[in-house]
Amino acid sequence: MGSKQMRADIRRSLGLLASGFVMLLAGCSSDRYLMVPKQNLTELNTSVQTQRATLVTMEGNANARQEQLLGAERESTQSILEAIKTQVEKPSCPPVQPQNICPSADPTSGMAARLKGKLIVGEVERIYLADPEQVYTARIDSGAETSSIDARNITRFERDGNNWVRFDVPVSGSDELITLEKEVSRRVKVIQASAEDPERRVVVELQFAIGDHQQVAEFTLTDRDDLSYEVLIGRNVLRDVMLIDVGQEFATKLPESILHKRNDS
Repeated sequence: MGSKQMRADIRRSLGLLASGFVMLLAGCSSDRYLMVPKQNLTELNTSVQTQRATLVTMEGNANARQEQLLGAERESTQSILEAIKTQVEKPSCPPVQPQNICPSADPTSGMAARLKGKLIVGEVERIYLADPEQVYTARIDSGAETSSIDARNITRFERDGNNWVRFDVPVSGSDELITLEKEVSRRVKVIQASAEDPERRVVVELQFAIGDHQQVAEFTLTDRDDLSYEVLIGRNVLRDVMLIDVGQEFATKLPESILHKRNDS
């Protein structure tokens, strides 16, 4: 029951008590009088006063209870509002400091531009192959799954029970060829737009360098004599290592130590 209703009931009870007391004194009609002994009248008056005091105490308790409930509701509402404000309040972020994300490459050390740890390369780059100790021009192509190298006179053979391959690679800037022998890593099926039937190619592992980045990766062997670039770099090299800037060419430079090694040989 609400506090307002309780107070109304208390007031109504007080009124009924007062009316009953008057009726006892005046009687039920105007021409007849109710004679009440003085002793009984005193007891009745005492009872009425006691009832009145009880009702007043109950009303006070109800008011105090109502104030207590209202205070608790106000505290709960304030806590909810503060929680909502904390959740929707815009976080304060530190000011963004200007920085050179892609610093220019150092031509003497071979250090190249990087973004988030990945080497920035252009659509065309110089690549160094360790085994023939040759520098070739490579096309960077994210559409190719596996990298490939210009290879001639490809011959498969067996050595110690394993599959090997002998092939020739061109010497940069001349018509000479260098013969290499590598263990076959696997064979892949390549479908070209200019051919109806898929081509099966031998895959070998070769060590190479682009800029200051060096690694060993798989290359398919195919005759690229009629193509513009001796080497094609595909996704197997680019993945998690390099990013292509299509607006650049030769964005990297090989370290001087590699170039001197090649010249000395």
